[in-house]
Amino acid sequence: MNMKKRTTPAIFRFPLVLLGLLVILCCATAYDPPAGRLNWFLEVSPGLAGIFVLVFIARRFPMTRMVYLGCFIHMIVLIYGGYYTYAETPLGDWMRDAFALSRNPYDRVGHIALGLFPALVVREVLLRQTPLQRGGWLNFIIVSIVLAIGAFWELLEWWVALIVAPEVGQAYLGSQGDVWDAQWDMLLAMIGGIVSLVFFGRMHDLSMAKLPLAHLSPGKAKDDD
Repeated sequence: MNMKKRTTPAIFRFPLVLLGLLVILCCATAYDPPAGRLNWFLEVSPGLAGIFVLVFIARRFPMTRMVYLGCFIHMIVLIYGGYYTYAETPLGDWMRDAFALSRNPYDRVGHIALGLFPALVVREVLLRQTPLQRGGWLNFIIVSIVLAIGAFWELLEWWVALIVAPEVGQAYLGSQGDVWDAQWDMLLAMIGGIVSLVFFGRMHDLSMAKLPLAHLSPGKAKDDD
């Protein structure tokens, strides 16, 4: 009897490696984080939900390597913040001292990342699944969606702090006494999205060009023929 050995398609190998590393990282940091397991879970679970969606749609709608790598880096940012709380990360303390800042800025870094990496996900979905073409309107819609994500994140933090886990509310919010913290966070998410489009748009196009035609949307594959 002739039995064929099953192999993982090349398009899935890279994200599977990243997923394996992410599982190891989550297990290692969730065991006994200084900030407590509840805070870790609250900070990391939204990102894990996004990863679950990417895994769920991977066979039907695989994303580019660049998007997968961006999501992996974003998860590292979230996990590091969840492990220590954003206001008490050692990296943020070093940045505060090195640049003579008034506060630990890691929370700001996290919100820039909230715009920087999701912008690529939104861009890829819009380019592959809608008639939108590259240009001003596409960029405007992407930045608007990223800003909406940033605003919803602030609402989510507010709901969690008030209703779900008030005992870790201040640590979870990480506002560090700044009354304009929510506004700063939304602005930085928007800036992160703009930076992503300006500096990584061309690189993202090259990454999408490497996707097999069979994994592009039917309309896109037809246009490329």
